[in-house]
Amino acid sequence: MTVSTTGLVLALAGGVGGAKLALGLSRILPPERLAIVVNTGDDERFHGLHVSPDLDTMTYTLSGLYNPETGWGIDGDSFETLLMLNRLGADTWFNLGSRDFAMHIRRTELLAQGSSLSQITSQLTASLGIEHAIVPMSDQPVRTVLETDEGTLSMQEYFVKRRAEPVVQSISYVGAADAQPSPGFASALAAASAIIICPSNPFLSVAPILAIPGVRDAIAQHRAPRIAVSPIVGGMAVRGPAGKIMQELGADVSAVGVAQEYREICNVLVLDSQDEELADAVGAEGVAAAVMPTIMQTDEDKVQLAEMVLALAADLEDRK
Repeated sequence: MTVSTTGLVLALAGGVGGAKLALGLSRILPPERLAIVVNTGDDERFHGLHVSPDLDTMTYTLSGLYNPETGWGIDGDSFETLLMLNRLGADTWFNLGSRDFAMHIRRTELLAQGSSLSQITSQLTASLGIEHAIVPMSDQPVRTVLETDEGTLSMQEYFVKRRAEPVVQSISYVGAADAQPSPGFASALAAASAIIICPSNPFLSVAPILAIPGVRDAIAQHRAPRIAVSPIVGGMAVRGPAGKIMQELGADVSAVGVAQEYREICNVLVLDSQDEELADAVGAEGVAAAVMPTIMQTDEDKVQLAEMVLALAADLEDRK
């Protein structure tokens, strides 16, 4: 089945896995056909600056600036500024490259001038030559907070400072109840001909987006094909703490567990080829299973997966 040439594709993403598939989608779809809505529950202030880690990872990835070894940050960046801050007595557990600092300085400056996060993201991405829309999930602050056996931790404290070691007991999305979808998110959700949930952490990257009032219901009731790509392969997360968190919260650490999290908001869950034997169990959760290679190690892998997911969306549309 060939990929449809019309209609807007809405991708929901966060983290490195989400950025990988978004890059593949951007290589296939023209700018007017793709909107990438990015988690901002990870946003934090460091050294007086507003840092948006997932927005930055997406921006650096689509601009070609990203570090291919880590998936985040700028390739070839130094940490001289951070080292000097450390000498001056600052707490420097969160790694920020010297060139990376420019992004946060400019964002903070524009926020202080009254621009919204959406307006700023559009300006910064355009400055780096990105034509596809990278959209924050909301212009209001939403903060992912984890209750752990070491107390209450922000997402960055848990993931970076404590290296995801504490046991997670519950997760909340502070501020979500008072937030609204960003204008770009709201318009893309209304116009989407397909919705793709990228292989991002269900609890730390996707759930903050869904926590914004009205979003989960709008996706659940959407008539467009809704496809999620499992971030759990072979009983473990491709990267990051998703598997550990699922286990600690009592979920099944498998594509079946992902299906249970997403069954209200997706028609199809894409499983990696090595999880083919789970297809029937995923189907039993009320979500159709599609099996294909999902591990993205090269840019060719990212484009290939994007092509297959878009073809699946076109096939689902044809069946309606």
